[in-house]
Amino acid sequence: IQHVTENRNISFLSAGFFGDAQNRTSDNLTTPTASSANSTFVRPAAFFINGFSNIPHAKYYYVFLCLVYAVTVFGNSFIMSTIYLARRLHTAKYVAVFHLALSDLGGSSVLIPKLIDMFLFDHQYISYEACLTNMFFVFHFMNLQSFTLLILAYDRLIAICCPLKYHAIITKSSISCILSAAWICSFILFAALVGLVNRLSFCRSIVVNSYFCDHGPVISLSCNDNSINYRLAYILFGLLICAPVALITSSYLCIAAALLKLAHGADRKKAMKTCTSHLALVAIFYLPILSVNVKSIATSIDPNVRIINNSLTQIIPPMLNPIIYTLKTEEVMQSIKELYKRNKVATLVSKNAKRENVMRNT
Repeated sequence: IQHVTENRNISFLSAGFFGDAQNRTSDNLTTPTASSANSTFVRPAAFFINGFSNIPHAKYYYVFLCLVYAVTVFGNSFIMSTIYLARRLHTAKYVAVFHLALSDLGGSSVLIPKLIDMFLFDHQYISYEACLTNMFFVFHFMNLQSFTLLILAYDRLIAICCPLKYHAIITKSSISCILSAAWICSFILFAALVGLVNRLSFCRSIVVNSYFCDHGPVISLSCNDNSINYRLAYILFGLLICAPVALITSSYLCIAAALLKLAHGADRKKAMKTCTSHLALVAIFYLPILSVNVKSIATSIDPNVRIINNSLTQIIPPMLNPIIYTLKTEEVMQSIKELYKRNKVATLVSKNAKRENVMRNT
């Protein structure tokens, strides 16, 4: 405990997949423990998640996270239930929307309850194995959200550019196969990313200067060569974040070109309306991730600013996604109204049946 307290202000920063520029390799280590890393392999029993540094009333932020999580659980459960119950939403597109809500719910559930437990109830120690498990599932569900947004962009591309072939190309079975491949691919890639952490020796410190077991801050604590870990992190960042953004941008350029060819402005406006909700989700999800990770490549960011930015990036999109799809999508709103009317009719029928039974008995 004394060792942890002395090192709580160590300046390793959180940057999602990777840390700050000055902490990317172990070439400049000067501590005595680092020089003996070649002969001694150290694996700590636990890490200490530091969280915010020198911010008064920081616990109010975690109370805010409680409220966000409650809205996230209700909103995503509601949209999943609506898709499941409404027959008109049993289409390929809404298989992907259902999966987005599921991955949003999973990502928030592996992150926010643990944050609340650590920082509101002072359980900031996390075992080594639990730390790696937490790291895997946080990044796994974030990646599934990214894949799903890419699939929804593909759906809009085919719907607008190849409308006559849409129902032949975009089927429930094809979308289900793509989503299954996304799960398998994500599992393998992040299992490799997290598995490589086991080759590192942590003889420097056990204080993780982040709000969860973030990959960059954890591997920056190692005192042997961590260049392979950083290289894989760069590859995955390019493959799983930058590549989907490039593909989504390309798909919307094609969509824009197709819309310009439409003769009637009403048709163009109707087609554009089907894309607005997806574009909003893409902007909310990708822009903060890209900004903080690109910024961290060139320079350092204040740890507290980074924690706020990264945490909001991970918790706000899952909360807003169901709200945007509910308010911006006419099909969903119509399905909600139909379900409400159906439930109201069923309630009236049930009440009338009970009254008849009471009258018969009397």
